[in-house]
Amino acid sequence: MSQMKPKAVYAFIKPAHDAHTIGIQSASSLLRDCGYLVITADDKIEKALSHFADESARHDIISWLRANGVNRLGLTYRLDKEDALKIFGYLLEELKRERMLRHQGGPIDAIFFGGLPESCQMVEKKFSGLVRCFQGGESAHDTLLTMGVPEEEIPAEMLEVNQYDLNREKFAKEIIDKNEYKNLNPHDDNDYFGYGSRSDRIEKRLSAVKEEVYGKRPLVRAHVGPYTSGQKHKEAIDECIDWIKKLANSGFLDILSLGTSQLSQSNFGEDWTGMNNGGGVPVNSPEEYIELYEASRPMLIRTYAGTKNISELAHIYENTINISWHAMSLWWFNRLDGRGPYTLYQSLNEQIKAIRYVAKTGKPFEANVSHHFSFRGADDITYIVSVYLAAKLAKKLGIKTFILQNMLNTPSSTWGVQDLAKSKVMLRLIRSLEDKNFRVLLQPRAGLDYFVADPFKAKVQLSAISCLMDDIESENNNSPELIHVVSYSEASHLATPDIINESIQITLYTLQKYRQAKQYGLVDKMSKNSEVIERETKLYQDAKQLINFLEKTIPDLYSAEGFYTIFSAGFLPVPYLWNETEEFANAINWQTKSIRGAMTVIDKYDLPMSMDERIELARINLKDAERALDRKSVV
Repeated sequence: MSQMKPKAVYAFIKPAHDAHTIGIQSASSLLRDCGYLVITADDKIEKALSHFADESARHDIISWLRANGVNRLGLTYRLDKEDALKIFGYLLEELKRERMLRHQGGPIDAIFFGGLPESCQMVEKKFSGLVRCFQGGESAHDTLLTMGVPEEEIPAEMLEVNQYDLNREKFAKEIIDKNEYKNLNPHDDNDYFGYGSRSDRIEKRLSAVKEEVYGKRPLVRAHVGPYTSGQKHKEAIDECIDWIKKLANSGFLDILSLGTSQLSQSNFGEDWTGMNNGGGVPVNSPEEYIELYEASRPMLIRTYAGTKNISELAHIYENTINISWHAMSLWWFNRLDGRGPYTLYQSLNEQIKAIRYVAKTGKPFEANVSHHFSFRGADDITYIVSVYLAAKLAKKLGIKTFILQNMLNTPSSTWGVQDLAKSKVMLRLIRSLEDKNFRVLLQPRAGLDYFVADPFKAKVQLSAISCLMDDIESENNNSPELIHVVSYSEASHLATPDIINESIQITLYTLQKYRQAKQYGLVDKMSKNSEVIERETKLYQDAKQLINFLEKTIPDLYSAEGFYTIFSAGFLPVPYLWNETEEFANAINWQTKSIRGAMTVIDKYDLPMSMDERIELARINLKDAERALDRKSVV
């Protein structure tokens, strides 16, 4: 294990009502790889920052900074720009009042702010000279330099770039430069019985997609959730309806992914007086869901699962929006990540109950799992194995169609060849579960921390990642079946209907041109790439070894008890977990590192840990995990 440098301690903090954590995770990982100690705020401190106007809350933050010997402080907030300015201003004034800044004789010599471009501009303008801002998409090198890391302390391998990524970027830039993607017309796959009605299903739409020269187009899902701080409730709903109607009329979008607020997920139907919406559409009644459904005709529509009363909300989604498919995160969206009120064990039980209900509806199920592990420092094996376990659980519970969400570029240091190897192994393992009663649909997407704020560069990035999506099953021109299109404006501002449509055009046009280029031998066939094959072989062997051990060792693995046990024992490492750290110390007690674009568990010598050693270290913790489970079970 590398020695931490005593000269600087970094701390990162965000408000509890902002669920965006990937920026903090990325920065923390980079700093740790350079040997620095990094502290991240726990639930108590996040809640204190959410109540920044309260003097006692600000006092708690100052005490936390002092107790941890913090020298450099980072604050992130990716919601409303006015709120961002207020939160940062209150915190800075408190630091000044307590004489915490270096020029006052205090310990803090640098303050950073990460947020949307407009927020950064406002913060920089008002607090010029006191803050360094990050708006997303900065390179690892620039990020570290801005955070005060000397050039000589930045590992050389951190600056390496893979040739496959450069090739895709070049191909994508040509597409964006020519601007011909804007001539792509909306789809016309609407000639089947029940299209746009309550009897419509994703399976029907997939069957209706026409075979074209270079294969079938994927169905497109996009996230839609307009909200501005200070809006009245009805104004927010009406704005969302307006956006939805525009998208429905344009004809590009197949599946509307409704981005509801945190309150909609955790406090649906309750009195929200005095509560922070936290971004997203504030839906709070079945009647509002029905309004949104009617506006969305003829698109399919889906939304987030609840984090409380999960089964009840699933019923509501069926009866109101005729939800296209249900999605749950199993280990996540509870106290572990601060997104819900349940403990991990409670949450697993509640979600399994909800999945049983979904199975009875015949609707598909999406395990929104792997990237949440990645957000917390998990390695590539954990990324693969966690979703395999989720898929097999879903099958055992009666799910017939499984939607495999695969968030690429997570973390942003990931190389394309590593994403391909990881994706191929994950898909290979989960497709092995397929039979006449269980079907798998691949749904890749770009990472949340992938895009830069510059719109041209972001469009190039969107085009480049579309190429990678097509290479996952490169010999199958009908794969992927679905794509979650993340709009190119992700790093700068909320995507409007026009931006969403343009992002869809870029994605689908790039797929056409890339498949054409592959057919004529103008780009490399990544199915033959030796680097991908070598990494794929190793990942598959390690993933299978871990899965086989768990299935042989853990009684009733595919249950709430089984999933709790393996997490508690540390079989799924999450070194950057912020909450519930005492209960899940064994899950945190690992080190991971990005090595040549792959996330890897490392040993005390900074070398990749063998699967044998890794399994043995977690196996030793099984008794502790079982005792913890016994305590949960009797509560």
